[in-house]
Amino acid sequence: MGIFATLKAMVERDGRAVLVTIMDVRGSSPREVGTRMAVRADGAFSGTVGGGTLEWQVLAEAQALLSARDGRRMRSVDKALGPDLGQCCGGRVGLMLERLERDDLAWLSELEAPSVTREHVIIGTPQDRGGFMRRPATNAEAQGLPAEAASRFLPDGRLLERLEPANPSLYLFGAGHVGRALILALAPLPIDVVWCDARPDAFPSHVPQHVVLRRDTEPGRILAGAPDHARIVVMTHSHALDLAIVSTALAADRFAYVGVIGSQTKRARFLSQLRQAGLAERLVEGMICPIGVPGIEGKEPAVIAASVVAQILQLPRQAGSRMPVLKDGRRQA
Repeated sequence: MGIFATLKAMVERDGRAVLVTIMDVRGSSPREVGTRMAVRADGAFSGTVGGGTLEWQVLAEAQALLSARDGRRMRSVDKALGPDLGQCCGGRVGLMLERLERDDLAWLSELEAPSVTREHVIIGTPQDRGGFMRRPATNAEAQGLPAEAASRFLPDGRLLERLEPANPSLYLFGAGHVGRALILALAPLPIDVVWCDARPDAFPSHVPQHVVLRRDTEPGRILAGAPDHARIVVMTHSHALDLAIVSTALAADRFAYVGVIGSQTKRARFLSQLRQAGLAERLVEGMICPIGVPGIEGKEPAVIAASVVAQILQLPRQAGSRMPVLKDGRRQA
């Protein structure tokens, strides 16, 4: 459930809730601009602005706003993490707290429409009572928010922001023991997974919510729909199929990570076959094999999965470039 759906449920339940948004960060901070948290009238909350003393103080500010009887619907909070909170971080965090009530349910419902995807930019119009009434931005309005920005104020006081941070996409080919372990390791992480295997009964009966199953392994058909900068991880039951998927992914020249499980012998064989197929050397050298963080040598499925996830997390969330490849075929940050 997204943050606005959570807020809608809170308001429907209690008649009010607080939306907390990090609007500004200077220096070191525990969370980034655009991070949101929903606070309920009884003190329960969803999401986090970084935990610790900062979060507890923000929760207290939210409860004060929920209890206020002066009609205030918004307040700004600026915290210096060192002087104000006694933390070692040297940064400052600016937060906006908005009290939402039943008259906000209409626009909260609008953001739940099937046509509104997580990547949508939304625009907030200041209200006389405080806070913002939000709606999906038009394409023209959305151009005002740079791709790397989570939010910004327009000169007329309106607020542009992303509905939800866009998660990186990972395409996993293969549902064997290591593939299943990798899905479990990815389960709590903000990564959208497409899991591909054409074998009957290959998949478990239950998978995490952010995992989409594809009963198919035809690389051209699947990867044509993969977004730029997706992470491609290959570990099927067939070396020939592994090679076909890797070749297709490398030839596309638009993915942040193309890795295939295997040994140095498998790497050498694949490099030779990719070159014989006429793939440019620059693309061939982009293959990661073996996969995983150097130094983690265990061969248990869960250990391999942890190593691969650690390696993938070294990539920027929206990676437009690739990490350098080490001599052993792995990548470093």
